[in-house]
Amino acid sequence: MSGNISPNPKKPGVAAPRSRDLDDICVAGITPFTTIDFPGRLTGVFYLQGCPWRCRYCYNSEFWPLPSAGQNISLEKILHFLDSRKGHLEGIVFSGGEPTIHKLLPVWIKAVKDRGFEIGLHTGGMIPECLERVLPFCNWVGLDIKAPFMLYEKVTQVAGSGEKARQSAELVLASGVTYEFRTTFHPAVLSEDDILEMARELAVMGCRHYVLQMFHPDHCPDKRLRESAVPMAGISADLRQNLKSFFPEFFVRE
Repeated sequence: MSGNISPNPKKPGVAAPRSRDLDDICVAGITPFTTIDFPGRLTGVFYLQGCPWRCRYCYNSEFWPLPSAGQNISLEKILHFLDSRKGHLEGIVFSGGEPTIHKLLPVWIKAVKDRGFEIGLHTGGMIPECLERVLPFCNWVGLDIKAPFMLYEKVTQVAGSGEKARQSAELVLASGVTYEFRTTFHPAVLSEDDILEMARELAVMGCRHYVLQMFHPDHCPDKRLRESAVPMAGISADLRQNLKSFFPEFFVRE
């Protein structure tokens, strides 16, 4: 998932170009270009290292561990990437891992935006305080809604995660930023009744843009889920129709 640019620590004695606002950015992987991570935009993706949630179906579990020395892509490579993509990419998406665990995320996002890129953000909403600070710089946000808020621990395996996610959803909806709420579906994790309960919660909050995305086994850390991928036919016609009735903009992503 991290694309084809890999970490490359600086060689001893070789000084990298400095850029104070991006000095400490912990990019562990880059997708050089994509048309699917920020709808309607040709973008690159920065995968930030670290995530404390342990979602069973996660396809970016390689980014779970917190950053360590020598793990991240060098500042020199990041600056070269940004400079070389000016005029070619419309935006940069900050993904992960979980971007909002990093206190300097607002600084990093502003620095990239000041270089002429629109900003997309992928987040589970686990740190609403950080999310609130970066929303003014974002052009689009993809917020992962894991489950009905009372059942979040069933997916994230972290107590109290549902309340954090609720706060983040409210912040996104109040911000005026273009957004997408989306949920990964696997019947071993959430039932169709769970999905409908979640949809009702989101509709009451004012969500209008919702995507149900299919589970993919690639990089999933849970062996049982990897061995039981769900075909598109696994979503009933009744569930599709009910979700359409909740959200003006709804679709299923394969």
